[in-house]
Formats: sequence, C-alpha cells, structure tokens
Amino acid sequence: MSDSSSKVSLKLSTDRKIQEELKRSGEIPTHIAIIMDGNGRWAKRRGLPRVAGHREGVKSVRDVVEACAQLGVKYLTLFAFSTENWRRPKEEIDTLMKLLIRTLRSETEKLHKNDIKLMAIGDIDSLPKEVRQELREAMEKTKNNKRMVLNLALSYSGRWEIIEAVKEIAKDVKRGKIKVEEIDDKLFSSYLNTAGIPDPDLLIRTSGELRISNFLLWQIAYTELYITDCLWPDFRRKHLYEAIRDYQRRERRFGMISEQIKKKGLNGNA
Repeated sequence: MSDSSSKVSLKLSTDRKIQEELKRSGEIPTHIAIIMDGNGRWAKRRGLPRVAGHREGVKSVRDVVEACAQLGVKYLTLFAFSTENWRRPKEEIDTLMKLLIRTLRSETEKLHKNDIKLMAIGDIDSLPKEVRQELREAMEKTKNNKRMVLNLALSYSGRWEIIEAVKEIAKDVKRGKIKVEEIDDKLFSSYLNTAGIPDPDLLIRTSGELRISNFLLWQIAYTELYITDCLWPDFRRKHLYEAIRDYQRRERRFGMISEQIKKKGLNGNA
C-alpha cells in the first residue's frame, strides 16, 4: 500500500471512530440547519474574487452532507441564497446561479446513490428558469430516497415564509376550510415551506456573526444555536463534529425545568 493510500485509510478509520464516539456520547440532532456565511471574506483575505469563496464553499457542502448522512442526521437545511441576496451586484448573482446549476448537475447522481432526498424551500419561482429546471429534475430523481433530506433554502427569508403562510390561512378561512379558532402552532406550521419537517435541533452559523439573518424564524423557537468564527469555505466535518459535541453538552428544557425534562424523557442529553 502506498503512503498516500495509507494516509487515506487512516483518515477514514479515524473519522469512523469519531462518528461512533459521537453516537455513543449523546443524541445526534435529527435536524441541523446551517447559515453558510463568510464566502466573500474568505476570498477577500486571499486576494481572490468573491466567486472563489463560493466555489470553495461547495466543497464544504459536499463534506458536511456526507458526514451528516453517515452520522444519521435525518434533515439538513442549508441557507444557500436569501431574498436579501438579490440586492448583490448582478455579476455576482449571475455567477452564483451558474454555480448552483453546475453543482446540481454534478452532485445529484451522488445524492441519489447515497439515498439522499433533495428538497428546496423559498420563493423558487423567482429563480432563473434554468435553475428551476435543474432543481426540479434533481428533486424528482431523488424524491423516493430515505436516508436523509437535504433541504436547500433558495431565495428564502423567514418573514416572507410567515407572510405567505398567513395569506394562505386567510384564504382558507374565507373559503370556510378552517375556522379562526382552529389556528394554533401545529396548523400554522403546516402552512410553512417546511411542513412535515421537524424543527431544527441545532442551528450552526459560520463566520462569527451573531444574528439569525431572517432564517427559519418560526422554526428555531427552541433550536440550539452554535456560532463559530470559521468561515464557511474552511468549514469541514471536524467543525461539524465540534458543533454536535457542544450540542450534546446542553440540556434542552423547552421552557420547563430540568426535573420535568428528565421525568418526561424529552431530552436525550439530560
């Protein structure tokens, strides 16, 4: 065996060992959401065009998706493009859309082979026609996969999603399909883009920014937040493992006290 092959084998063995330790040490989040921030800063620090940061960020996506599937994470939601991002220079937006198309074309078959289902949330109709076409083909190809859901937030904002849900509920009240008294958390959630997907257990934000940036505003009411200074293009599975270790050390009380949580068995980490 060559030195390079030995190094790869050792790396894989070490990675499997870390994953098994994480599985034994506590609960693996069912749903992880990530605000992938810092691509532009990563490129700027290296004297490169911003698109270089976005390209490198695709490598981070690939590694994190693979690691999450191996760990048993069932849902991974990535904030890929916000409604606010449409305000960026047209050249950068065009480049991002082309990169998204190339990534969908190159990665869909791998997702399918690994039994990963691709979904998307957001104002998909606002995306360029070619992006919509590639996205729909990728989602159709992977729609029956069961191992994990990879959920891309594209042209998405939490406020937009909530307003759209309110509009649809108002229409259904007017049609007589639902009564005002029936509106509660569960019903409201069923009108969101994420209907049928459990709320995130863990939200990771890269680049050290201490804000939510209009992401999953309704869904993260009780989500654990993890902020890292690591810029997204540098983020790899080892950083994901660090975030999960931190998550496992926390006690999720959901507004209750520790004794109640332990009694009800609501917290796998308690």
